[in-house]
Amino acid sequence: MRQRTLFWYLVLGQLFSSISFGATENNASYLNIRCGQLIDGLSEKPYKDHLITIRDGVIIQLAPYNKLTSLDIELLDLSAHTCLPGLIDTHGHITERADETADLSVHYRRNMEEVRVISEKNALTTLDAGFTTVRNLGAYIAWSGRDLRDRVNNGEVLGPRIQTSGFYLTVPSGGGDLVIPGIPEKDIPARIRQGVSRGPDQFRLNALKAIEGGADVLKILASGAVLAFGGIPGAPEMTPEEIAAVVAVAHKAGIKVTAHAHGAQSIKEAILAGVDSIEHASLADDEAIQLAVDNQVAFSMDVYNGDYINAVGELQGWPDEFIRKNIETTDAQRQVFKKALVAGVPIIYGTDSSVYPHGDNAKQFVIMVEHGMSPMQAIQSATSVAAEYIGWQDRVGSIAIGLYGDIIAVKEDPLDDIAALQDVAVVIKDGKIIKHIKSL
Repeated sequence: MRQRTLFWYLVLGQLFSSISFGATENNASYLNIRCGQLIDGLSEKPYKDHLITIRDGVIIQLAPYNKLTSLDIELLDLSAHTCLPGLIDTHGHITERADETADLSVHYRRNMEEVRVISEKNALTTLDAGFTTVRNLGAYIAWSGRDLRDRVNNGEVLGPRIQTSGFYLTVPSGGGDLVIPGIPEKDIPARIRQGVSRGPDQFRLNALKAIEGGADVLKILASGAVLAFGGIPGAPEMTPEEIAAVVAVAHKAGIKVTAHAHGAQSIKEAILAGVDSIEHASLADDEAIQLAVDNQVAFSMDVYNGDYINAVGELQGWPDEFIRKNIETTDAQRQVFKKALVAGVPIIYGTDSSVYPHGDNAKQFVIMVEHGMSPMQAIQSATSVAAEYIGWQDRVGSIAIGLYGDIIAVKEDPLDDIAALQDVAVVIKDGKIIKHIKSL
């Protein structure tokens, strides 16, 4: 379904070929981009030497570059680059910092103004790395992501488009509950435990509160987290009835649910309860993988962060429990990734970017290709496939007429070396040039 030809692009290109695109036409803003190679996020093959025209932030023309019809337009010449849709990260924690994993109690003491400073820096770093859309899945200060989203939308700060989930929906002392050994629960601020629930009725009520508070997506902690104290990675935490209660509320409101789930049992329970995607999926078995295929539930698998934790966690003094659990799950997750890919599970690009620094997001592409994805599949997982599973395929995820003008460009060919996406030279959002590193 995602495969498209250029037929209609060419037809529309002829309609626009007689227009002289200057700086203004009825006060409209235009950006004309010549791409030496174009990967549209949908087609299986790239296109050579194409012209993209963006008007008022929306793509209105996509056609082969024609020197004769392009002589009188102002042009951003990326003829030595490969252009791609702006990348999508479906598993961000944009209001947090990776180096805080060594001492999670920092979240007890931080106020909203401090979070705002961190969030705005992360937003700019993330956008600069080429990720023009991010799904922010949880924050301990629950509405920091919503406030950042709104400031970006209002043009107050630079950052990616953001979907945000608000607080974590989790059981008491579960993976999303910030309970730390040696610290009495009475000393934990209530503001960071807003989504802690037990029983379907309480989960239903807190799901409604999250939506009313501005959540675009709901995140549940279905099973034990790796980087959490006391729990066993993959051990079920929420019951199937609790998961179903959240899903019913979300789907009635027209939003999606993603489930943090490592273990096979909780993955299967979450899928059968109706979630739209699974995060991590580290210990999925064959039955869980087949259920995901049958129900078209996507896996968002952060297959790079194990390397970061192994390399940096010990140096930074991360808890020994975290290091041990990471070692136990990293290789298993990568084996599941390979099996899920072969089986046909939709895999969407997600980096658990509270675990490693924002801006390192694109390092995951290499691991995905090393474990069976073609470079084009990896790109689509972070563009059109991701857009479909966050429900924004009519806005972002491909270079197509009518979508937002979110485009990145790299100097090397990512189909030859996917690591090229770690060095984004040009970032365009809404037809505005955010970053442009010119060749020497």
